[in-house]
Amino acid sequence: MSENILEIKNVSKSYTNHHALSDVSFNVPKGSVYGLLGPNGAGKTTLIRIINHITAPDTGSVIFKGHPLVASDIYSIGYLPEERGLYKKMKVGDQAMFFARLKGLTKAQARKSLEEWFDRLEIRSWWNRKVEELSKGMAQKVQFIVTVLHNPDLLIFDEPFSGFDPINAALLKREILRLRDNGATVIFSTHNMGSVEELCDEITLINKSKNILTGSVADVRSHYGANRYRISTLPEQMDALKSAVDPFVVSLCERDIDKIGTATLEFTLRSAEDMRPMLAAANQAVDLRSFAPYMPSMDEIFISAVEKSNTPQPPVFTTPNQQ
Repeated sequence: MSENILEIKNVSKSYTNHHALSDVSFNVPKGSVYGLLGPNGAGKTTLIRIINHITAPDTGSVIFKGHPLVASDIYSIGYLPEERGLYKKMKVGDQAMFFARLKGLTKAQARKSLEEWFDRLEIRSWWNRKVEELSKGMAQKVQFIVTVLHNPDLLIFDEPFSGFDPINAALLKREILRLRDNGATVIFSTHNMGSVEELCDEITLINKSKNILTGSVADVRSHYGANRYRISTLPEQMDALKSAVDPFVVSLCERDIDKIGTATLEFTLRSAEDMRPMLAAANQAVDLRSFAPYMPSMDEIFISAVEKSNTPQPPVFTTPNQQ
């Protein structure tokens, strides 16, 4: 039995004069939170539509729970699209019951599960209110509930935190992790890289229809952070610091002076063996205030990977378990 709930194998999809996906492959491990990332128009929505059996790939295959994806598999998938819609004139509870019955729950099962979820997301008092009275965030809570209500094996959320204040975003993140801990697999697409760092076990980054980056968040950050450091001194000594470290580095980036008046230089060493001689040269040239490895954020990695992929031969980083 495969340890992957979903396997995307060499999937391509084209529309008139447009390649939406070009030979995209990656695996989604069972019980993980998986980030599907990319700029607008990269191909993420097309791939999500393929996974939901809304459209089919031109070439390649989608393997779900060890078998080729078929129409009946949608009952094991919960999908919360970015563009959401509820019937504005219906009462919140009635509409939630309607969607729950569509997903195969009996009236008693639906009522019990919905009441539990309405309590968890703190919207029980809105049960008899009309949907048109809900704020955007409240409406999204209702749609989140009807997406997860039938306990699907795979959940797909497209920009799930859009419209939420920090408190409710944190509440939703806790629920996503709880769903994962209870056995569900979660794919979510977002432009919020902070959420990726908080929630995702692994990611795939698509740009211009191609998979340009796949791996665990830890491995990806480690890969992009290799031989990267930050070193600080007094602002008036920054030029001397640059001169001292320049022979040992392949790139330099000067940061703004911080609140305590320290100037920081971020750089990438040519190799790990250059660290000791670089530090000796820097220490002799200036008064060092700090020195530490630097781990790039997912925002920085996103930008860097996309920019590099726009060159004729984009690099691809893949961790061993994705090969």
